Amino acid sequence: MILSFPSPEFDDAVAAVCHGSATQETMCALNVLLRRDSIARDEYLMRIELHARLASEPDLFFHSANEVEGAPAFHFEAAKRPRKLGRALALAACFALLATGLRGWWFSRLAARQGATSSAVAMLARAVDARWGQNTPQPTVGTALEPGRLRLESGLAQVVFYSGARVVMEGPAELQLISSMEAVCHAGRLLAEVPPPARGFRLKTAQLNLVDLGTVFGVDATDRQTELHVFKGKVQFFSGTAARRSMSEGQAAVVDGSTPPRFRAASEAAFSPLFELEKLSSAAESVRYDQWRLWSARLNQDPSLVVHLDLQNLGDSDWTLRNASEKSRSVLEATVVGCQRAEGRWPEKQALEFQSVNDRVRLAVPGEFDSLTLSGWVRVQGLDRQFNSLFMCDGFEPGTVHWLIRNDGVLSLTVKGPEQQFQIMASPPVLTLDKFGMWTHLAVVLDGKSRRLIHYVNGCPVAHSMLKLGPPYRFGSAELGNWNALSGPDPAPSLIRNLSGSLDEFELFSRALSEAEVYKLYTEGKPEPGR
Repeated sequence: MILSFPSPEFDDAVAAVCHGSATQETMCALNVLLRRDSIARDEYLMRIELHARLASEPDLFFHSANEVEGAPAFHFEAAKRPRKLGRALALAACFALLATGLRGWWFSRLAARQGATSSAVAMLARAVDARWGQNTPQPTVGTALEPGRLRLESGLAQVVFYSGARVVMEGPAELQLISSMEAVCHAGRLLAEVPPPARGFRLKTAQLNLVDLGTVFGVDATDRQTELHVFKGKVQFFSGTAARRSMSEGQAAVVDGSTPPRFRAASEAAFSPLFELEKLSSAAESVRYDQWRLWSARLNQDPSLVVHLDLQNLGDSDWTLRNASEKSRSVLEATVVGCQRAEGRWPEKQALEFQSVNDRVRLAVPGEFDSLTLSGWVRVQGLDRQFNSLFMCDGFEPGTVHWLIRNDGVLSLTVKGPEQQFQIMASPPVLTLDKFGMWTHLAVVLDGKSRRLIHYVNGCPVAHSMLKLGPPYRFGSAELGNWNALSGPDPAPSLIRNLSGSLDEFELFSRALSEAEVYKLYTEGKPEPGR
């Protein structure tokens, strides 16, 4: 028995479950459908909840006369059919209203569970040799930052508040984010630039409260003393019970405990590394890019590397991608259809941007494999489709593999077996809103020998599954970032599976990489050095 959704058979199966009359065959078919179809699963849960609520509200239903003790019996003759019809319509309306309300409640609860909001107040915009404290978040460039403390042990980091204020920290330093318009510097040296839209940005230290009026200023704070240097514009501040004071460009003040401020000339030299962040950041990116190129050249010597699309040296007229693997000649190149050229993980590197239903990269991978590893650097801009393709075969022949992202941020890989058999192995929701717009390393390992599948995000395993369908696995004609659905002139929305985002690099290995090897792919390819 095979169920599809939507269908009358699905309706009957759910009704049978509600009334306790479902057969073992029906339960198995329903289980298969619900495991592979998230929309059917949501509909099933909504109907079960509806049934439970209706069953717990007996007053919603009419009692027949003979169910009420001492009541006279009613005889529904033909002449009384309009009254019966009216009751039926009223009951149907009651069901419809309750179902509508419950559906809204269910999907609002589902949206809340999936975390569709963010409490972030800033983002990490740049970092140079940044080493973060062990008991603090470990952000990477592009990370959204929620209220809380950031402990920078060494290096430089730029935090951009959503108000527009920009703060550069020099480690060791500790900055507490309060809101998009307020922060506390507990210790360390920082440089702040506050444009007109962020006028009124507030910064506190142990000795003073500062209100910025559209300036560039520097702060050097300890638990005993704070130095404030104004390099542009004007700042207002007060300490203790003293009256509010103003400072203009070129002035500096030293506040020590409760003593009156001592004024002197501002010194840009004391904050020179912070002023040079952009130059230092560009130099660090260039070094990091060169390091990746050396690593990539060594990787191309791996005999198990079947496909390596490094997306180097793309021109506007290029429509083929060379397979950079030095040991594999089964796949010579891939073909670009649509796609825009974009900046990759570093300014010197290029990537492909997928924007429309036309954009895709096509390639043909011959042969069969006992184990596989798929790896890629992806920047997701949005999960617009029910299924968003990463790497998918054209058809559903036995042994074919389909790698995608669901619209709830779940990574999913499907292996097709003989006849109607298939297995879907999914992760928890891992591509959440805070990862949109950031370069993320995704990998999946199919180990046909040990019958295991592991999903990875940024080098870390996020889901393990047991493979029920063993090798051989195959691809044939396949696509990156899209899916060539052979579905007729009016395809269902679920058959449109184009990716909204960018691809920087893709690898296909003919073996199961170890956890350490996947982590190495991530650390050697990540835009900034370190963990």
